[in-house]
Amino acid sequence: MGNTCVIDGDGIAEIVMDNPPVNALTVAGWFEVARLVREAGENPAVRAVVLRAEGRGFNAGVDIKEMQATEGFDALIGANRGCYAAFAAVYECAVPVIAAVHGFCLGGGIGLVGNADIIVASEDATFGLPEVDRGALGAATHLSRLVPQHKMRAMVYTSATATAAELHHFGSVLEVVPREALHGAAMRLARSIAEKSPTVIRAAKESLNGIDLWDVKRSYRFEQGFTFELNLSGVADEARDAFVTKTDPNFTK
Repeated sequence: MGNTCVIDGDGIAEIVMDNPPVNALTVAGWFEVARLVREAGENPAVRAVVLRAEGRGFNAGVDIKEMQATEGFDALIGANRGCYAAFAAVYECAVPVIAAVHGFCLGGGIGLVGNADIIVASEDATFGLPEVDRGALGAATHLSRLVPQHKMRAMVYTSATATAAELHHFGSVLEVVPREALHGAAMRLARSIAEKSPTVIRAAKESLNGIDLWDVKRSYRFEQGFTFELNLSGVADEARDAFVTKTDPNFTK
């Protein structure tokens, strides 16, 4: 269990998140994912990366329980920096990153997937940002790469989720397959990339990032500033406490 990376003979790095019960990552976990992705991209033998997960879902975001069990703002700052590092590592990885998503993809999971080059998903996959319910903001930058603008806004305000079929309709998910076929679909796609010239593929990744329409790192950092403000106001702590204790928050502001 934990976060691991295995590189096969075709040069495909398979990075797997396995953090029961729901793949909510601790501060250390986010930095570990960032390190694994960066190391894979820096390895000249790697031609493509598959980012996937074991367990009930792809990713449930940050570990709220760790945050609430930590005095002060160290865990909050750590989670924000860890998410930033992991999202950036996926985006800046020197080779294409294929996200293979099953079950739930929430919060920080949206940041990983939204910055991936290609997404394949199982039929049971759902995507969403419950940040508003947790007294936080963030990753709307990445959600807006998956769904149209007004759909994104509705999802942020209501914490509603979208299905893999919806994202396939929008064109952000390349392929939707049965759960048992997900791993095979991701690996076939990775092998089709690995068959190309690694020099050309790495140049293609750099060039596509260079013509991107907006700076995902800067826009996500802007969002994070509002999360810090919400924490200083106290409303975020109230929302997270309610989540941990499984009670309804009583918002007074």
